[in-house]
Amino acid sequence: MLFAPFGYALRALRDSTRRAEAIGIDRHRHQWFAFTLAGVAAGLAGGLYAFSKGSVFPDAMAIPRSVDALVMVLLGGVRTLSGPLVGAAVFTGLEDQITLYIEYWRAIMGVVIIVLVLAFPEGIVGFLRARFGAGKRDENRDGAP
Repeated sequence: MLFAPFGYALRALRDSTRRAEAIGIDRHRHQWFAFTLAGVAAGLAGGLYAFSKGSVFPDAMAIPRSVDALVMVLLGGVRTLSGPLVGAAVFTGLEDQITLYIEYWRAIMGVVIIVLVLAFPEGIVGFLRARFGAGKRDENRDGAP
């Protein structure tokens, strides 16, 4: 969907709403459709989560859980499709390893995340793309130099 006309329209709206509307993209329709699509994906994910756990408790929506999701996205890379997946894998792996040995694992995890964000400001996937040049193919597909 990223390289479909709908994906290009969303990118055009993100970059410049006025220009996108000037070339005939209906902003309200595309934004509502994107919102609806995100809601469907979230509902499906919530349903699968409840099915896999057997039930859902209020602590699943606590503040630390929300922060964890944000950290996963920041670790992997914000402007990449695979970034959140890589960030979730790294975050979960670090959490599993740190909780085995340290009681105050959130403090150590915070320090590790700060170091990772300072070392990789574009995220892990963004760093790998810049380092190994894997992003050049995507740039040419967008039409940018």
